[in-house]
Amino acid sequence: KERTSTMIRLLCVAVLAVAAFAIPAPPVCKLSDWSEWSACKQPKLCTQHDVGESYPLEEEQLWDEGRVKMTRMKAVKERKLRERQACVAAGECPEFYIPESHGFTACEGGMAGNWPCRNVDLLSYVNLEDLVGYSDPETEGNDIWGWHDEETGDEYAIMGINQGTSFVRVTDPLNPVPLGFLPTHTTASLWRDLKVFNDHVFIVSEASDHGMQVFDLRQLRGKDDFSEFEETAHYDGVGNSHNIAVNVENGYVYCIGSTQSSGYPNVCGGGLHIVDVNDPANPQFTACFGDDGYIHDVQCIVYHGPDSRYTGHEICFGYNENSLTLMDVTDHSNPQFITKMGYTNVAYTHQGWITEDHTVLLLDDELDEWFDHVETTATYIWDVTDLEQPELKNVYYSSETAIDHNLYIVGNLTFQSNYEAGLRILHIDQENYELEEVGYFDMFPATTEINFAGTWSNYPWFRNGVVASSSFEYGLFLQMPDY
Repeated sequence: KERTSTMIRLLCVAVLAVAAFAIPAPPVCKLSDWSEWSACKQPKLCTQHDVGESYPLEEEQLWDEGRVKMTRMKAVKERKLRERQACVAAGECPEFYIPESHGFTACEGGMAGNWPCRNVDLLSYVNLEDLVGYSDPETEGNDIWGWHDEETGDEYAIMGINQGTSFVRVTDPLNPVPLGFLPTHTTASLWRDLKVFNDHVFIVSEASDHGMQVFDLRQLRGKDDFSEFEETAHYDGVGNSHNIAVNVENGYVYCIGSTQSSGYPNVCGGGLHIVDVNDPANPQFTACFGDDGYIHDVQCIVYHGPDSRYTGHEICFGYNENSLTLMDVTDHSNPQFITKMGYTNVAYTHQGWITEDHTVLLLDDELDEWFDHVETTATYIWDVTDLEQPELKNVYYSSETAIDHNLYIVGNLTFQSNYEAGLRILHIDQENYELEEVGYFDMFPATTEINFAGTWSNYPWFRNGVVASSSFEYGLFLQMPDY
């Protein structure tokens, strides 16, 4: 037994040593050891798990790996951005030159013009310059969301840019109309995230002291010219936030990944910072949930799945960079931890989404490809019919080798934004926990590699079936699946 224990310890040391040569890793901290992005004191325990399984993690042994992994990811992406900008400035790297905005291009023979595709037409493309209203070689795209105006029936794409947020009317997706740009509250940041509730968009960023911008989308009605906007209101209960989620059924938003503690007492350990936005122009801080440390992304729903213990409860599914964590936030003043699950090949639990019947969950891990844990892009398929014991049932492996970033589910389809592999659309076989690709559109045709380039995210809920996708390098793509 002692010999076996010694061998396991030696194996752990060897694995950690190899990883250290690949990407230098800062120490892993216990939650109580953090001070913003500072160094920490505690070592990470090394454990092993069987291949191809999910496994519970003990709440009382939480190690705040999230901030460590986010620190590393920020550094890698910012370095890649600087390299890309320097290459373009030197007159090299033509793959990063921004094309002119243009209109419809059918997907024929595997191509839509210069864009590789299958069963997805390009309705139109709006480049970064037209999205922000000026030319700046440092402009980069990031997140995207949408708004349906119930009064007029118009559809709008709302796209995050490192310097702010762009608004585009896409009611006629063949002829999109850029309407204006809302500058960042403080400084530019590659990370900007936004969600919509009650005709307002709520915007957060990794930029220091950014807080949450509130913009009344009704200002876009009847507008045809391009202008610079001002925020409708501003919430200063947080400094930076990596992400934001909304539960449109009850009017609460969740700022997550907040780490700037100086002047902001409710960073909530980087976890859920809960805000009531039922009066959109007057957001009110409600409570924290930081028991599981840093949360990278989250989806919060009013649960109507088969686990009757939680029927009607508000459940948050957290993607905490090393786990899938479930929380019951029905009582916003007293959120409760449900369970925390790890899984084989975990590297950077990034984001996920639950099916509309609340029985199956798809999860993407942003770095399992980077660390060679898997050979091609992997999607982790979970059975969540028992909220206290979610189970990893299968892993779908794409034909492409690229990094997965964001995915969403509409009906029996999942729309995945997989960086250099582009928008991938897959059919979900819930009964057998399987996926089958039915279409794709590649927004970075130069290469398909394990790299941080290409598409960032997508919005697949427009009522006319249009999918809006955002690109780091180029801008906004409006696409129509045809399969």
